[in-house]
Formats: sequence, structure tokens, C-alpha cells
Amino acid sequence: MLKLLYITNDDRIALAAERAGVNRIWIDLEVLGKEQRQKNLNTVKSFHTIEDIKKIAPLLNKSDLLVRVNPWNKNSKKEIDEVIDAGADIIMLPYWKSKEEVWNFITYLDGRCRSLLLLETKEAVEELKNVLEIKGIDEIHIGLNDLRLSYGYKDMFEPFASGLLDKLSTIIKEAGIPFGIGGIGQFGLGLSPSPEELIAEHYRLGSTAVILSRTFCNAEKIKDIDLIEKTLTDNIKRLRETEIWAADLDKKGYEDNHALVVKALEG
Repeated sequence: MLKLLYITNDDRIALAAERAGVNRIWIDLEVLGKEQRQKNLNTVKSFHTIEDIKKIAPLLNKSDLLVRVNPWNKNSKKEIDEVIDAGADIIMLPYWKSKEEVWNFITYLDGRCRSLLLLETKEAVEELKNVLEIKGIDEIHIGLNDLRLSYGYKDMFEPFASGLLDKLSTIIKEAGIPFGIGGIGQFGLGLSPSPEELIAEHYRLGSTAVILSRTFCNAEKIKDIDLIEKTLTDNIKRLRETEIWAADLDKKGYEDNHALVVKALEG
């Protein structure tokens, strides 16, 4: 089953998400360069703090606390120390472009916390094989929003159709490292490609994680905590049922589904 990631710094929502079956509660500290890169995109801009980690970490019983720090910079060592001390289980390094940046991150982390690299630039794609020579990388997540910007794609799901994700998944699987891909929206909204089609693509490629996007459960619009939990619970139940279907597809089933994704993106 895919590990499910959900961004929030609200302790009530974090606990509701944990009860609903979210595997990783995500605190997002990344601010450096993000506003400039994504200023024309309708993406989530978080303004979380170290205090949010301290508040939520002790409350979680089953879910891991994932923290995205800033891209590697002169203050990264201090930030990583603070994040570890605050109670993070996994630290995500975003927007890296070189083997040196990843080596600095992994070396300084020194096994004190699980590591997750967010692969989201053309440079990262080109450096991937060299980066995977570094020991201590626990996981990789392929970020589709910034990858879209880096490659100039019209649609963030285009890497599913272009062959880029096939290439990346092959390289990462050969290195024996688990990886996730992008996010998933709410079922039943008429999204194209559909969540069902994308889940099947995750299984075809061997992905192990996905982000629950803002449309999956928009806590900015849903104010009632019980309704937030119900929305998450119902949608996760449907997602898990879809996984059972996707896991049972044969080669032709995956090929047919992939053709549907390509057609949706061409349209």
C-alpha cells in the first residue's frame, strides 16, 4: 500500500489525519525561492515553523512526522539540528541540483533522522545516477510541480506520459531505494487523468508513496474538524480500494491504463 502524506501544522487536523489513515504528517518549512518559482501556480504555500514540529510530534502515535527543510544553504546545518531536536522522524531536502548538495545533506544528517530527497529539477534528473552513489539515502519523492516548471511542461502530470517517470523509476529501483511520485486529488471530481488512473500508474512504476493534495481534503474550506476527518477517512477508503484493483492488474491492464493517461494529457 502507498504511504500517504498530508501537509498540515494544525494539531487537531494532524490527529484527525492520523486516525483517518495518513502515514506521514508533513510540516513544511521551505520558503527560500519557492514563492518566486511558483508565483503563477495555484500551489500550496505553507508558513510552518519549528514550533509546529514541537507541538505535533509528541501527539502522533502511528504517523511519522515528515519535515521539509529549505534547499541546502549556509544555514542548513542549524536548521537540520533544530528540526531533529524538535522531533522530526523524516527530513526532506527539496530543490537540490547537485551531488554535492545531497552529499552535504546526507553527511550532516549522519543517520540521526531518515532522509528523503525531493527530486524536482531537470538538473536533479541529470545527476540522479551520480547522486545514488551516496550511501544513506532512505527515500526519494519525485515532485511534479517544480519538475513541470523545470521542463516547461504544460501539465504537471506530463512526466507520466513523456516517459520521464519510466526512466526515473527504473534508475531508482535499480538502486534499491523506495520512491514516491507527486500527489493525488479527490475521487469523483472528474479530474483528468483520474485518481484511479494515476494510482494504477503508481503501481505500474513501483511507486511507494503519494501526497494527498489540497483537493483530496481542503482543510482551508472545511472548517469542521469532524467533517475533515470524515472526508479524509472516506477518500482514503476509496483510495485503498483502488489500490487493491491496481495491484491486481496484469501487464496489459497497466498498458491499457497508461494509454488512457496519455490520451487524457494529449486532450
